[in-house]
Amino acid sequence: MFNSTTNQPAIARVVVTAAFIAALAVAPLTVAQEHQHGGGSTTKEITGEVVDLMCYLDHGASGEKHASCAAKCIKDGGPVGLKSGETTYLIVGEHKPINDQLADEAGKEITVKGKVVERGGLSMIENAEIVKK
Repeated sequence: MFNSTTNQPAIARVVVTAAFIAALAVAPLTVAQEHQHGGGSTTKEITGEVVDLMCYLDHGASGEKHASCAAKCIKDGGPVGLKSGETTYLIVGEHKPINDQLADEAGKEITVKGKVVERGGLSMIENAEIVKK
């Protein structure tokens, strides 16, 4: 006679596989949207001194005595930072440098608003805007 076997385990495998494939298809879209919209992070305002990171990290150059050198380095495209307390942040605009806006502020204390991110010991303010007071 016939041995009646159901295909429930096979159907379950198909359903689980289909769900997994759907999740893989949707995941990159979710990540892209999170990256584009800031992942729900809030912006912060940070006050500190504008420094050119090359001289500051190499030999601690900062302050008014170094302002003209820092302005030249920043104008020439060197990385620009904001030294605030014990933390120094790399400052970038919306996926591009904003050196042209920060060069004249070298050696001065300003407030910047943007998304603060940290990874591997590095700190950055992205989508940065100078706060006018």
